[in-house]
Amino acid sequence: MKLGLQIPDFTWPNGPAALGRELAEVARAADDAGFGYLAVMDHFFQIRGVGPTENDMLEAYTTLGYLAAHTRRAKLLTVITGVLYRQPGVLAKAVTTLDVLSGGRAMLGIGAGWNEEESRGLGFPFPPTAERFQMLEETLQYVLRMWSDDDGPFSSAHIEAERLLNVPQALSTPHPPIMVGGSGEKKTLRFVAKYADACNIFDGPELEHKLDVLRAHCEAEGRDYDELTKTVYHPLNIGPDGKKSGKLKTELSRLAGLGIDGVIGSVPGIPDLRLIDVFAEDVIPFAEAL
Repeated sequence: MKLGLQIPDFTWPNGPAALGRELAEVARAADDAGFGYLAVMDHFFQIRGVGPTENDMLEAYTTLGYLAAHTRRAKLLTVITGVLYRQPGVLAKAVTTLDVLSGGRAMLGIGAGWNEEESRGLGFPFPPTAERFQMLEETLQYVLRMWSDDDGPFSSAHIEAERLLNVPQALSTPHPPIMVGGSGEKKTLRFVAKYADACNIFDGPELEHKLDVLRAHCEAEGRDYDELTKTVYHPLNIGPDGKKSGKLKTELSRLAGLGIDGVIGSVPGIPDLRLIDVFAEDVIPFAEAL
């Protein structure tokens, strides 16, 4: 099992002036510790459950580019980009650029999006749910074409593109892995089976059922369920002094028993680098052995 560090909050004690230096330190430490993924949210306002709306928030792909320069091994991604935030050509080009400059470590994390408050606040269109899912499927089709040898036109209900030229192409082969986030049974998990390389589902009471639904979609799509990387979002909370690491390891064992390949989440207390030391010495070796 691989662990992923997601950094969802940038309101750190020393403020924005120290944020670049401290973020680079956290990224290097996490990379050296063996975290398999390094992720940020793709939001423009802070979200409920993490902090007040007015808390500091960095733009995702600029931040990932910065993290790429300070890491060597971890996969870099958003958990998760809302499809409505960027035109598909801009999104594909951003992930391709990240992949090239990181030496082939980019992933595309994508979903239908949900945050109406920040969309209305900044003037992004916020279509109805059904339309956002239609946009999501079209964007998945689009990026797969843009990462192929076919640079011809693309036409769908929301996209009219004359030439999907993408030079340089991504270094990852056959393309940067695509992670679809969410647990909707009719569309989201079907899109995972049809288009994606990985899923990201919240760790909740219905997780086992959601995996069964995904397996059924794979059978319907003629896809090998076992070739998909199954990840969950679960806070990596070891407490301020690391004494809760045993509880976290118990949860990781349970998830591994369900066939989960990766757990991505925030570490409460970051940017305290001592917490990353606990992961390096104890939690990550345990997870890798599962």
